[in-house]
Amino acid sequence: MRASLIQIGVEEGESVESRRQRVASLVRDEAGADLVVLPELWTTGAFAYERFATEAEALDGPTYEAMAKAASDAGVWLHAGSIPERDPEGPLYNTSLVFSPAGDLAAAYRKIHRFGFDKGEAVLMGAGEELVTVALPGTTLGVATCYDLRFPELFRGLVDAGAETIVLSAGWPERRRAHWTLLARARAVENQAYVLACGTAGTHAGVPQAGHSIVVDPWGEVLAEAGGGEEVLRVEFDPAKVGETREQFPALKDRVLGVAVPHRR
Repeated sequence: MRASLIQIGVEEGESVESRRQRVASLVRDEAGADLVVLPELWTTGAFAYERFATEAEALDGPTYEAMAKAASDAGVWLHAGSIPERDPEGPLYNTSLVFSPAGDLAAAYRKIHRFGFDKGEAVLMGAGEELVTVALPGTTLGVATCYDLRFPELFRGLVDAGAETIVLSAGWPERRRAHWTLLARARAVENQAYVLACGTAGTHAGVPQAGHSIVVDPWGEVLAEAGGGEEVLRVEFDPAKVGETREQFPALKDRVLGVAVPHRR
């Protein structure tokens, strides 16, 4: 399977519509990939809290339309990162969108763990309640977002739901980049799954971003890692390695403790 992680910057001075067009063009450039992944909240910036409400959009709004067309044009599965979603009957959500190569919405995931410690996203957005997986030819994706990476029980729930490849979009700060790499590898090892984690470059609302998007295999080996700037990280991986790893070293069968989490397929 060929995957492309598009690590872009979200700089001030670029309009949201201009960024949509730029990102759509980058997605189309990855025609020939099987899966393309974008970062978290790339329309606004993950730390631009004051813009969440003003730039929030309906699930089927302009970003949805632009990314659906880009996925269809390129003929790829597209994890289109996340948007600030405005629910007409509820709060804002940090919502990830996954499109099929036909441009159809295959899944929408509302981020469960909100970052901010009683400020920022934690108070401005509602919390999702359901885990989400998506069946692709050859593998099943589990969908997670940024701060979710710190909560291993979410990933256990995704594995219980059949996930073999975890795709995570993020706007992770540079000052905690060591945690980003460590946790991505830990989630891969403990769940014997691939982890594809796509972050942002540049600076969001004065917060330098970590970049360093990363792809980790089920043994915790780093297959590819980006630098700190804007970059498209391309990698090939074998989904069959997940089953082989779980058979060779069947640690997941020795689990004793577990939790049940609502799941939507």
